[in-house]
Amino acid sequence: MSLSTLQEIVARGEKIAMLTCYDATFAKLMQHAGVDILLVGDSLGMVLQGAENTLNVSMHHMTYHTKSVAAGAPNTVIMADMPLGSYEHDNEAAYKNALWLIKSGAQIVKIEGGGERVNTARYLVEHGIPVCAHLGFTPQSVNQLGGYKIQGKTEASAQKIMSDAKAMSDVGVSFVLLEMVPAILAKHITETINVPTIGIGAGVDCCGQVLVIQDLLGIYTGVADKNPADHKNPRFVKNFLKDTHSIQQAVENYVHAVKNKSFPASENCY
Repeated sequence: MSLSTLQEIVARGEKIAMLTCYDATFAKLMQHAGVDILLVGDSLGMVLQGAENTLNVSMHHMTYHTKSVAAGAPNTVIMADMPLGSYEHDNEAAYKNALWLIKSGAQIVKIEGGGERVNTARYLVEHGIPVCAHLGFTPQSVNQLGGYKIQGKTEASAQKIMSDAKAMSDVGVSFVLLEMVPAILAKHITETINVPTIGIGAGVDCCGQVLVIQDLLGIYTGVADKNPADHKNPRFVKNFLKDTHSIQQAVENYVHAVKNKSFPASENCY
């Protein structure tokens, strides 16, 4: 599997199945289950470290987990998040950190936001680093956004996301990931821009879907020191393990559901 292979998958009208992954054991399992892209996400700050957000994840964390995933899935595309502070302020520093992730085993890096980040994406692409642009709800901006809220509900915010998606496509990113935006907006973006979209809480019409593996298995219950009973999953989460006793089968069921367009269903969309 390669980035060009993924482009061919999309060109055939087939959906891309993507999951977060943080270690070699799950990477090996996901590769054999047919997952197309493994995302080494800074979501590890929440699901592995027990924090309430992703803001304290470092480059050292990201390179460590990227190396682990690459060891377990040598034949699967690996995408790695660039953590907060690693790319926003200086393009040369962004390139250095992105290259660090590539050398750790990633084939593509993901950065959050539009606006000024378009220039960052352009710089990385021009220097040979494949990029995925993450738009809509961007977890690294959770404080500025006032919490975990749907984005693109107003005409102005929808136009901003649409404009950023077009700009990112124009500078040559490989994918645009859309998180927690109305399905109708994600559909319009998917039909308008020239690169594949990946959705999480963005409707079935995106070119692919991504979930956090702990959400897929129904085992994430919020911040480590909080009462699990107080945790409420967002609408886009689905527990694929509850109908089987096998993690392998749960992952395979997710892949099949994405490919046959039964996930996300209407109840998983905004």
